[in-house]
Amino acid sequence: MKHQTFYTYSGLVAWLFLGAQCCQAFLTSTNNNANAPVSTELFATKADQERRPWEFFRFVRQSSRFINILPKKTTKRTIQPGDVLWNPVGVNKDFDFAPLDDVVMGGASSSTFDGATGKWKGEVTDANSGGFIGIRSTPIVDFDMSRCEGIEIRLKSNSKLKLKVVIRDSTEFNGIAWTSSKDVNNRSIRVPFKSQVPTMYAKIVDSDPFQKDTVKSIQLVYSKFEYDGALNPTFSTGDFDVQLEEIRAY
Repeated sequence: MKHQTFYTYSGLVAWLFLGAQCCQAFLTSTNNNANAPVSTELFATKADQERRPWEFFRFVRQSSRFINILPKKTTKRTIQPGDVLWNPVGVNKDFDFAPLDDVVMGGASSSTFDGATGKWKGEVTDANSGGFIGIRSTPIVDFDMSRCEGIEIRLKSNSKLKLKVVIRDSTEFNGIAWTSSKDVNNRSIRVPFKSQVPTMYAKIVDSDPFQKDTVKSIQLVYSKFEYDGALNPTFSTGDFDVQLEEIRAY
């Protein structure tokens, strides 16, 4: 009974924490319409767009995968150039991916990820001032990649896309997102650590240098916006389909 009470209160605290975190990601729309929050991931959208009901329970389901009220101790793993970080057939995976779409900021886009096949698919819409879908690694890892120059991602898509690759060196849910924008026009993209841009909510910010010895998570995002309100030239609403094959260090 004590354990049940503990987990009940822990769940309540988690929901309150989620709400506080995501409130930081809402901006009031330019016409002061309180029912039309503007996503800070998308930074500069207009309020006169399609409106859809917000899926609160999907927001909770997605966000709760990435917030640890009681952080678990992780084991440091030293990564060498050439080491595989993820693939669909990995037996002892350090992490897998789960969706983190614009529903966490009031949007209506939706995606799914199948860890057994690497298939990432969904629908992107700019309704509710939204316009992005993403997948983020879970659980949090602790990789020492100080001997590596970056990561290489093998994937394929039938469409010409530009994706954001986000690597984090802290466990903060809304912390610095070290971001690279990459065209997906072949089966392999390289993400050098030295060319990453420090961002928060798609805005470039000042930051201390990237810490290669404390890599915590990897994220892929297909977004309407690049940085500081600039548009992604390859973005379009509708169906989305990408096959993720492998991520390795180089």
